Amino acid sequence: MELNELERIRCEKIQQMRDSGFEPYPTRTEVTSTTADAIKAFENAEKAGNPETLTAVLGGRLRAVRLMGKLAFAHIEDGSGRIQLFFRVNELGEAEMQRFKDHFDLGDFIQAGGDLVRTRTGEVSLLVRNFKMLAKAITPLPAAKDEVVDGQVVRHATLSDPETRYRQRYADLAVNQEVRQIFRTRAAVVRALRQFLDSRGFLEVETPILQPIYGGAAAKPFVTHHNQLKQDLYLRISFELYLKRLTVGGFDRVYEIGRDFRNEGVSYKHNPEFTQLEFYWAYADYLKVMEMTEEMIAYVCDSVFGTRKLTYDGVELDFNPPWQRVNLRQSLIEKANIDISLYPTAEALEEMMVSLGMKVKPGEARGKLIAQLLEEFVEPTLVQPTFMVDYPRDISPLAKNLPGDPSTVERFEGFVCGMELCNAFTELNDPLEQEKRFLEMGRDYKAGDEEQHPMDEDYLKAMSYGMPPQGGFGMGIDRLVMLLTDQKNIREVLLFPPLRERDDQ
Repeated sequence: MELNELERIRCEKIQQMRDSGFEPYPTRTEVTSTTADAIKAFENAEKAGNPETLTAVLGGRLRAVRLMGKLAFAHIEDGSGRIQLFFRVNELGEAEMQRFKDHFDLGDFIQAGGDLVRTRTGEVSLLVRNFKMLAKAITPLPAAKDEVVDGQVVRHATLSDPETRYRQRYADLAVNQEVRQIFRTRAAVVRALRQFLDSRGFLEVETPILQPIYGGAAAKPFVTHHNQLKQDLYLRISFELYLKRLTVGGFDRVYEIGRDFRNEGVSYKHNPEFTQLEFYWAYADYLKVMEMTEEMIAYVCDSVFGTRKLTYDGVELDFNPPWQRVNLRQSLIEKANIDISLYPTAEALEEMMVSLGMKVKPGEARGKLIAQLLEEFVEPTLVQPTFMVDYPRDISPLAKNLPGDPSTVERFEGFVCGMELCNAFTELNDPLEQEKRFLEMGRDYKAGDEEQHPMDEDYLKAMSYGMPPQGGFGMGIDRLVMLLTDQKNIREVLLFPPLRERDDQ
């Protein structure tokens, strides 16, 4: 590694420690408690009037140090919180105090053993009787800032540049407590989703990530090659077709939480690798799924935040059921003064859109044109949680027709703050109609359009054995967490977002 001056100084300290017989990266630790458990045990002993001295051996990252002659105060932080260390020459001796001053720096992981006490300022602290290095930090944490903690000014490291934060997420997490909290919240959201579905009798399963045929969504896949099988495979764009195969096999309620991959653009709300929840519910339709979606999101809000009213970008959102429901066709009439039923072909709709001055890719399928209209005129207006219902059949090849309307299917999408949150169908379970839809997709999409839905013969074979009527649902976890934690960029809720290679590398 190329080292700067500070890093070279710390490397010299490593050698000095070893020369003195102290290993800066020991194999064993003697840590007995987290900082949070130690503080709780001390407070409980105080309440019980227990006069016995509590001892503990704690470990954590050195986050702040104040040297005061024969005294020193420090804060260490572990995954549960932070605690003050109180070093006193009376307990340690001159040599040990000097060793701490000479060899220990901010960012180091240290172990300290001693007595739990409450200092004159009222802070629960560890009166240190012995200490050792657990891992010497060579690179200093990013620049420091002052913060008042329990009435005291504490200097700790911070990091604010987004580019550096995303590229060095480990440093970002180490110095920004609020970033760590986002990912704790994310874990809690996923846990609540699982609890909700498990309590409703859904079975969590795992389906293949590498698939011989991609399907379940209109998206461009990533392609890889299997050397042993001597064939190209696709990273899945959806779990849908495999989960529905399981309903054929007798699992009436299944779900999966996992990664999907779509080789498409990156934006503040899109990432090519993302976490998705999908479930399939036999004997339900999109109306029942709509109701359960409202209940599920409300449950997550209750479990994780203790409220169903949360703020995103300065707007208070109300996740109490029922959500608003709007009809797709009617919403375009109201917001854009366009009735798509008057333009039954892609050519007619494209001509109308061009006449309005809209930029349109020549030869696009009608469904894609409708999606463009929705994105421009309707979606930005859907701020409070809203279901848009009843979509054109030609952009929903896996959904059942709306009874009496062969051009429309039973599909809804959930929107919050103008962003799509979820997508659901009354699932098509007629294998002959499904084969016809696949053929239509292949014909209507331009040659070479990788978003067209390929024919999946094995899925049709599964359907031919009999697939129960069912409702299906998909939701992006990343975007849900983004909305619930008031983050304006999806990268803030991804631990390691993909980034373009830097020019200076």
